[in-house]
Amino acid sequence: MPGTKLFVTYQKQWLRDDLRAALSVAAVALPVAIAYAQLTGVNAIVGLYSCVLPMLVYALFGTSRQLVIGPDAATCAVIAAVVTPLAAGDAVKHWQLVMTMTAMTGVWCLLASRFKLGVLADFLSKPILMGLINGVAITIIVGQLSKVLGVRFDETYLLEQVMSGHSYLLSAHWPTVSISLIALLVFIAIKRLVPQWPAALFAMASTGLLVWLFKLGDFNIATIGEIKVGLPDFQAPVFDLGISRQLVMPALNLAMVSFVSMMLTARSFAAKNGYDIDGDKEFRALGLANIASALSQGFAVSGASSRTAVNDENGGKTQLVSIIAALIIALVALFATTPLQYVPEAALGIVLILASISLIDFKALWLLRKHDKSAFVLALITLLAVLFVGVIPGITLAVLLGLFQFLRAVMRPTDQVLGLDDNGIIRSMDSSDRTKTIPGVFIYRFNSPLTYFNAMYFKRRVLEQLLTEPQTECLIIDGVPCFTHFDVSVMAMLDDLHRDLKKQGVRLVIAGRKRQMMKWCNVVGIPIAAGGILIRPDLYLALKMNQVYLQALADGEVPLLDDQEVDF
Repeated sequence: MPGTKLFVTYQKQWLRDDLRAALSVAAVALPVAIAYAQLTGVNAIVGLYSCVLPMLVYALFGTSRQLVIGPDAATCAVIAAVVTPLAAGDAVKHWQLVMTMTAMTGVWCLLASRFKLGVLADFLSKPILMGLINGVAITIIVGQLSKVLGVRFDETYLLEQVMSGHSYLLSAHWPTVSISLIALLVFIAIKRLVPQWPAALFAMASTGLLVWLFKLGDFNIATIGEIKVGLPDFQAPVFDLGISRQLVMPALNLAMVSFVSMMLTARSFAAKNGYDIDGDKEFRALGLANIASALSQGFAVSGASSRTAVNDENGGKTQLVSIIAALIIALVALFATTPLQYVPEAALGIVLILASISLIDFKALWLLRKHDKSAFVLALITLLAVLFVGVIPGITLAVLLGLFQFLRAVMRPTDQVLGLDDNGIIRSMDSSDRTKTIPGVFIYRFNSPLTYFNAMYFKRRVLEQLLTEPQTECLIIDGVPCFTHFDVSVMAMLDDLHRDLKKQGVRLVIAGRKRQMMKWCNVVGIPIAAGGILIRPDLYLALKMNQVYLQALADGEVPLLDDQEVDF
C-alpha cells in the first residue's frame, strides 16, 4: 500500500491545505457523480456509491499524491454504449450488467499489473487518445441534448440523431428548455464572478430549488426522482452466461482506455509536483478501485482530470484529500439525498455537456496537422470512427491503430551509417562534413530490435547501403540496439547475410553483446572462428582490431580513435 507511506511521514502543516482541497473536490464530485450516473443509465445514488469506496481504496494503493479517482465521462459513455442494448430496457438488469462490467474491468487491470504491463500507458499514443476523447465528448454532447430539449431520441446512432436534429428542435419541451437555460446561466455566472466556487453544484442546486418552490414537476419537467437513502443493498447479478461473455472484450477496452487516460493525468501532476509514479502499481490500484466500486454497487471509475486539477489548485498535498472527500460524499449518500430528487435532468444534461466541451480540443488536433501529419491522420481516423461507427468500435480501432503504429516503427525503423570525426570519435553520418567514412570499412546501425518480421528488411537495407560503398572490405554492425533477444529467424538471416557478404569479399563483424552473440551463434551453428563472423565487445574495439582501419590509420587517412567518448 504505497499510500500508507505518505501518512507515516505526514506533516501537520499540510492538513489545512488538504482539508480545503477535500471540500472543493467533494463539491465538484457530488454533481458530477450524479450526472455521470444518469449518463451510465443508473440511479443517481449509484454515482455517489461509485465515489466513496474507490476513492478510499486508491488513497491506499495508488502512487499519485494528487490524482482523484471517480466517475469519468468517457468511461461512463463506454459502459452505456455496451450495456444499454444488452439490458433491453430492464433497469435492474442494466444495473447488474454495469456492475459486472466494472468488476471485469478491475480484473483485467489486476492481471495487467500482475504481468507488469504498466508500459501500456505508452501504448495508446497521444494523437490516438486525442481523437478518442474528442469523439467521445461530441457523442456525449449530442446524447445529452435530448434531456436539455426535453425530447426522446428515436435514433440509435449519432449521425442519424444529428440529421434529425431540426425535427427535435421543433418538438422541444419549452419548460424543460427554460430550466436548461437557467442552469446554463447560473453555471456561466458562477464561473465568471466566483470561479473558485463549484459552478456545477450551484447550477443543479438553483434549478432544483426552482422545481421545489414552484412545483415545476407539474409541467412535466423530468427530475432525478426519489433516491433511496443509506448503504447499498448487495445484489448478485442474475443474468445468463451468454450475456456476460459479451462484456469481456469491452471490459478489456475499457480497462485500457481508463488506464491510459488516468496515467496521462497522474503523470502530468506528478511532474508538476516533482515526484514519480509507478505504472504497474497504478494498474493494480485502478483494478482494486473498480472492484471496490462493483462491490459497492457502483460503476467503473478512472482518473478524474477535472477533480484532480481542483485538488492541485487548492494545494492538496496527499491522498488524505481523497479520504476526506469520500467521507463527505458518504455522509451525503447516507443522510442528505432528499433534496437531490428535485434536481431536473435538464440541469444534469447541461453539466455533462459543459464537462464534455472542456474535453474537446480541436486546436491541438489542428496543430498536429502542421507538425506531424501522420499523427493527425491517426487522431482524425479515431475521431471519425467514434462518431460514425460507435464508441466501442472506435476504442477497438484506437487500440489497433496503436498496435499498427508500434509495428510500423519496429518493422521499418530508421537506420544510420556511422563514421569518424577529426577527433577520432564515432558519430552518425549527416549532411555536415564533421564525420567521414573509413575507407574500406562500413559501420551500420539498425535502430530497432531485430525479430522475425523485420529481419529481411534489415538484410535488404544492409545490402542496399553497401551498394553505395563498392570498395567495402569490412562491414561492422552495431549489435547493441538490434540484437536484443534470441530469435531463430534472425539468426538464420544473419547466417545468410554472412554467406552473401563472404561471396562479395566482405568480412562481417558484430560489435557489442559479445557473450550473448557467441552463445547464440553456437546454438544455431553459425561459424565464429576463422572465416566466420567476428564478434567484438564494442565498436571501438571492432575498429582497433580491424586490419583495414589500421592500414588506413598507417596511411594517415583516418584519425586515431578516441575511445573515451561515444557520440551517436
